[in-house]
Amino acid sequence: MEAPEQTRRLALALRRRMTLPEVLLWRALKGRKVDSLHFRRQHPLGPYILDFYCDAAKLCVEVDGHTHGTGNRPERDERRDAWLAEQGVRTLRIPAALVLDDVDDAIATIRQVLQD
Repeated sequence: MEAPEQTRRLALALRRRMTLPEVLLWRALKGRKVDSLHFRRQHPLGPYILDFYCDAAKLCVEVDGHTHGTGNRPERDERRDAWLAEQGVRTLRIPAALVLDDVDDAIATIRQVLQD
C-alpha cells in the first residue's frame, strides 16, 4: 500500500532522529544480519510509519517506550495493529527497556516470531 507524501516525508525525518533503543536495534538488524532478511527503518505504509519492517516476512517491529501504555496510546496502537493485520502484516511490539537492557534478547524475540 502506497503511503501519502506527507507520511513519506515524516518517515525520512524520523530516520534522522531515532531514539537510542531504535538505533541499537537498527545496528543489529541492518545489513541482513537477522536470518539474511532485509529490514527497513521508519518505513511508511499507508497512513503509518513502522519502526522496522521486513517485507519478505510481512513483519513490523515496533520499539515501545513507556508512553505506549499511557493515555489513549494503547487504543491507538490497537487500531494501528488491526489495520496492519488487515494488510497482512504482523506486528511485534518490543519494550524499549528490553532493547536497552539486552539487544541480543530483542533479536532473539524477533527470530522467534520469524519462525512462527
